[in-house]
Amino acid sequence: MELEERTSLRRVAGLSTELTDVTEVEYRQLRLERVVLVGVWTTGTAQQAEASLVELARLAETAGSQVLDGLVQRRSRPDPATFIGSGKVDELRAAVQGAGADTVIADGELSPGQLRQLEEKLKVKVIDRTALILDIFAQHARSRDGKAQVELAQLSYLLPRLRGWGEALSRQVGGRAAGGVGIGGRGPGETKIELDRRRIRHRMSKLRREIAAMRTVRETQRGSRRRNEVPGVAIVGYTNAGKSSLLNALTDAGVLVEDALFATLDPTTRRAETPDGRDYTLTDTVGFVRHLPHQLVEAFRSTLEETAQADLLVHVVDASDPLPEDQIAAVRKVLVEIGEEQQGRMPPELLVVNKIDAAGDLQLARLRHLLPDAVFVSAHTGAGVSLLRRRIAELLPNPEVEVELLVPYAEGALVARVHSDGVVLEEEHVADGTRMRARVGPELATAVSAHLVAPR
Repeated sequence: MELEERTSLRRVAGLSTELTDVTEVEYRQLRLERVVLVGVWTTGTAQQAEASLVELARLAETAGSQVLDGLVQRRSRPDPATFIGSGKVDELRAAVQGAGADTVIADGELSPGQLRQLEEKLKVKVIDRTALILDIFAQHARSRDGKAQVELAQLSYLLPRLRGWGEALSRQVGGRAAGGVGIGGRGPGETKIELDRRRIRHRMSKLRREIAAMRTVRETQRGSRRRNEVPGVAIVGYTNAGKSSLLNALTDAGVLVEDALFATLDPTTRRAETPDGRDYTLTDTVGFVRHLPHQLVEAFRSTLEETAQADLLVHVVDASDPLPEDQIAAVRKVLVEIGEEQQGRMPPELLVVNKIDAAGDLQLARLRHLLPDAVFVSAHTGAGVSLLRRRIAELLPNPEVEVELLVPYAEGALVARVHSDGVVLEEEHVADGTRMRARVGPELATAVSAHLVAPR
């Protein structure tokens, strides 16, 4: 139903409500239509530079735009004034006019000065990679905490870039500059842009308080799971690597699956069971991307902490991507940042190469050589999922206390709890009740202490 809702409204080509002169507006909602991409290749290979621009095109299409052209310039570093250099700006303007585009998207984060210079020279909207990703997050966030985190990221991005077109935001609210206006025109002398900045800071403070309160709720839920000795598994990985599909394959969660970047943002937790009968939780987290905006990492910090609190990380890699090793590096970079904040605490990692049905034999052979310890699966066809379940069971922490019990038949709930939260090694039904030899956690060992018997 959510997928139908996303595709129920489609853009009609040739119709637009944008103002012809972008300098006439003070605030503009990001609404991309016909775009031209531009990137600066400073490091790495040509293949990596092209892959980054292809990813930017997919991001733009996910945001609802039509990509018309893409340009990459080789430079030692981006131009501090215009990002691509004054000579290349003229070439870009010709490409924009020739394609009939109304937006330019830069593959990088532009400074406020670069944005202003490019818009003045190109006479069209200029958006950078960060603003594009933030817009996608704003479209796809569904939960209350997800919406709050996205809004905080957008405001922290907007604050240093708030500026006036013409003299719009330089107007004085009052004070001496209002001389001649008469009674009621005098005030504190604050410019409109200063007033707006103050409102944004006030809103950001309120959002931080709300997110902190939501974080407390999540910590309470995690504490409840830890008390019940339920292990936790977090699914992490690059966006569109198939994390939600894998969650559905392992738990029948029914999470939205779409071939798009950042299709699902809100973390989903489901209960799962190992082949030997132990319960554990499986959490689908937000996807990562190259050059993930630091505003998003800051805003989603409380959500990403789920990964550091888990007992096992299932790191999903897209087998059909031409540069999967770059995806792995981008994900691990963010995980290291989170681990450092959690005093170096980072759970063990299980690499899972997904979408093997969409990758060629040569690519799979290269990946098997590159990632010898990984599990190769296809969430779409179900190939390798049973092996993944067994590998998760092997890597989950095992209860450490071994007990011998004789539980009366009247206390069947306790037997069920030993089955779900412990590892049953032997079980026998005798006249007095159920005799069990099991490994359990410390808390469960206390709960069953009244039924301990001597080993045979």
